[in-house]
Amino acid sequence: MGSLLAAALSAEFWRGLSGPEEARLLASLSWGLVGGLVLMLPLSNVVGMPYGRYTSPYFGLPIPAAAAWLLQESPSCLVPALLVLCSDGAQLGAWPNRILLGLFLFHYTYRSFIFPFLIRGGKPTPFVTCFLAFIFCSYNGYLQGRSLSNYADYPSNWLTDPRFILGLIAWMSGLTINIHSDHILRNLRKPGETGYKIPRGGMFEYVTAANYFGEVLEWFGFALACCTIESAAFAISTLMILGLRSYKHHEWYQKKFEDYPRNRKILIPYVF
Repeated sequence: MGSLLAAALSAEFWRGLSGPEEARLLASLSWGLVGGLVLMLPLSNVVGMPYGRYTSPYFGLPIPAAAAWLLQESPSCLVPALLVLCSDGAQLGAWPNRILLGLFLFHYTYRSFIFPFLIRGGKPTPFVTCFLAFIFCSYNGYLQGRSLSNYADYPSNWLTDPRFILGLIAWMSGLTINIHSDHILRNLRKPGETGYKIPRGGMFEYVTAANYFGEVLEWFGFALACCTIESAAFAISTLMILGLRSYKHHEWYQKKFEDYPRNRKILIPYVF
């Protein structure tokens, strides 16, 4: 086992793997990610969504919320970082690749190592949910990290291309909305209070899942700035996963609160 791990972490291994075959593998894995979710999400809608207020004891040992977030999200940071450290990073001499990979790592550094310690009394996460999220983040970390470090090839003027600029603006806007919405959710209850409240302020005035809207906007902006199959597959997967969660949240709030604002959309302001 130790020798296999050492081989996987060696620069020689990744240099040997690099080439057209791996590029095609990344594309296939990207479409496989989307296709797998197309098959799995309807099933999860039937079986139930085992997290937060929907948690069920049937989905495994509960893990404290902060620990679960750190465990499941950290591969999105660690896998690309290891890929950069253990391979030649053929495209990392280019500034577009550095910046785009930096955006991805910035988000997941916050989500893995800062956000978990801001959680206030979050509900435990079942083991199955944490494990599936860990697999997704490891898989996607490989896709984005390997694509941007070795295969995404941009023209010299990419940083001034409208796609990069608009994508960067959308990414920054989405990140800001996501963080602000999480702040609103954390501060819904005063110390000592229990129970659920209707979120108000910010993008919550327009949609039920304002934090998810921010994340969807963020990763579609990232996909536009990257213009890669891997980033597009990630953005589509994010929309599919968070779209279903948003629908469940919206349905729950409408049943829970008689005075829930009827003009709020589910995820996309004025649209859905």
